[in-house]
Amino acid sequence: MTKLDEKEIIKIFQKGFGRQVSEDVETFPLGKKLCVIKTDTLVESTDIPPKMTLHDAARKSIVACVSDFASKGVRPSYCIISVAIPRKYSAKKIKEIADGFRDASKEFGFKILGGDTNEGEELVLSVSFFGIADDIVHRKGARTGDSIIVTGPFGNASAGLKHVMSGKKAEPKFARKIKDTVYHPMPRLGFGVSAAKYLSSAMDSSDGLSTTLVEMSAQSKKKFVISSLPMDPDLERFARQNRLDVIDLVFNGGEEYEIVATVPQKNLKK
Repeated sequence: MTKLDEKEIIKIFQKGFGRQVSEDVETFPLGKKLCVIKTDTLVESTDIPPKMTLHDAARKSIVACVSDFASKGVRPSYCIISVAIPRKYSAKKIKEIADGFRDASKEFGFKILGGDTNEGEELVLSVSFFGIADDIVHRKGARTGDSIIVTGPFGNASAGLKHVMSGKKAEPKFARKIKDTVYHPMPRLGFGVSAAKYLSSAMDSSDGLSTTLVEMSAQSKKKFVISSLPMDPDLERFARQNRLDVIDLVFNGGEEYEIVATVPQKNLKK
């Protein structure tokens, strides 16, 4: 039996639901406003790297949704959390998870309304976010002549995972930087909210830069031309040291919670 990737699985569900267009968030009318919703799930065996604290794991589950809201130019207001916790977890561990959620709510300015708890074979954290907006920045909308911008370098998260999971070599200063992207990723909420009115299209990049650009290009029905690589200068050295392809690190890594957007030339300086 052929193993399906996430994109193929999503298409099966979309076909069943009668929906074909993907977006970072879901929306529905609420009076004259839009209610903006996003849900995401973190699974211990696939999403928590070695040496990540439970506090940071809880925060990471929040970051994934916050980053999607950021790319749409919307500030999340409320959150509901569901957790599946192994029986072996102590009260101390559970408190660490709860503290991670509490601290993330203060960091990103939303209120936790409640949720659900259950027992599971491994830790599973599922979060749902809600916000209100006049509109969102869509994945489609890029126009001929727009510039493509990103909010940060790409490849560091992939390098960080290879460093902490496979022992790939890195200079001390760069090692600290790339480990931080793994254990403490930073969504670009402030930029996304303040810049939304200047963007023609935008998308969260956590599935990888290549996937993000292909999706935005396809939805906008425009050819995207990349003239320079958005990467940290030290990434090339890391790639050489470990005999890795720097292009692959930049475009196919994933786990970067940056915004990829297109901007009309008249708005670029703004």
